[in-house]
Amino acid sequence: MLLLAKIIVAIVALLHLYFLWLEMFAWTTKAKKVFRQFPEDLFEPTKTLAANQGLYNGFLSAGLIWSLLIEDPTWQVYVALFFLGCVAVAGIYGSLTASKKIFTVQALPALLGIALFLAHQML
Repeated sequence: MLLLAKIIVAIVALLHLYFLWLEMFAWTTKAKKVFRQFPEDLFEPTKTLAANQGLYNGFLSAGLIWSLLIEDPTWQVYVALFFLGCVAVAGIYGSLTASKKIFTVQALPALLGIALFLAHQML
């Protein structure tokens, strides 16, 4: 169960690295294909805002990757739970304010990781 939780952490970290790239470096190119409902004429004027959002996604990814590198098993779980919690809250907020799809893509994997870590702690 712990191995599966760590795999989920790695997947969530990789997703957020992808979000970082998309929002910071590909906002006016590839992001147009991902965010089809966003008006095309707004990509260029919102480039700086998207880059700022991408930076935050990078911080989440960095925290999740860091959690995988911590040697102390207790602190590894604590740090992973903190950053997965941040991702879950951001995903829930995004699903309520922007798109329901964000829950499935962002919040659900984080919640699954949290559940797996908590289940492991109960064993």
